[in-house]
Amino acid sequence: PVIKWRCQAGWPSATPAYKDSAQWMVDKIKQRTNGRLVIELYQGGTLVPVTEMFNAVKRGMLEMSCCAAQYYRDQVPLANVAAGLPFDLKEAWEATYFQRWLGFEKMMKDALAAHGIYYVTDMVTPTELVSKKPIQKMDDFKGLKIRSAGMLQTYLTSIGAAASFIPGGEIYTALSSGVVEATHWGAALSSEGMGFYEVCKFHLKPCLNFGGMNGWLVNQKALDKLPPEVQKVVYTTMEEHFWARCNQQVYLEELALQRIIKEKGVKVITLPPEEYVKMQKAALKI
Repeated sequence: PVIKWRCQAGWPSATPAYKDSAQWMVDKIKQRTNGRLVIELYQGGTLVPVTEMFNAVKRGMLEMSCCAAQYYRDQVPLANVAAGLPFDLKEAWEATYFQRWLGFEKMMKDALAAHGIYYVTDMVTPTELVSKKPIQKMDDFKGLKIRSAGMLQTYLTSIGAAASFIPGGEIYTALSSGVVEATHWGAALSSEGMGFYEVCKFHLKPCLNFGGMNGWLVNQKALDKLPPEVQKVVYTTMEEHFWARCNQQVYLEELALQRIIKEKGVKVITLPPEEYVKMQKAALKI
């Protein structure tokens, strides 16, 4: 018999990750189970608010979700680290090594297993700021109205920014209307997909953080009910997905960065080393 699940991703369908991560996952599982497990995919906010996806999977309202770690950090404090600590890791290989070889993802798996959820990191990705005005030093953050979330919101507030949370689907309108002057939503690729460079002509480097921002959450009871051969497909497909997406994302980010410079007229600003050190020291307090 055909088994049907529901999965809500945390991304709007306009975000490249919706297609490259969420759509790829449900399509691949359907293909590899010969249609025995069909997962209906919904974009962020369709069935439940993005901040409630963790609870929805925990209670079995959703069998599966791809959810940003900062949305459930009140229940799983370790999620603060999963989403990436401010001004810590700077490269994809560092974040991948931290997740898999140093054992951080195993810590997350154990933490979420206590809630009846099976966890796999979607991929490691940088978080970079896009803004309507140039940011060239730490003092430029003072009073800057930024859409943020999680630990980064706490950090940016601590250095004087006016940081507030806005759901993904509302960020573009907030930027256009002047409610916020800057935002972070992944890095260049995701910001391009969301249309942010139509109103924001500055892109800041280095990244604010580098981590496993999003993770796959699967209700363990629903997973246990699957036939063993179908379970195996889910486990192995998620494992393959992590390595493939981490590698792909590095390549796609570089292409996106060149596009926004050439086609969107975006100026990439790199913080001077001395300013980066200031921001890193401020992050240690968090």
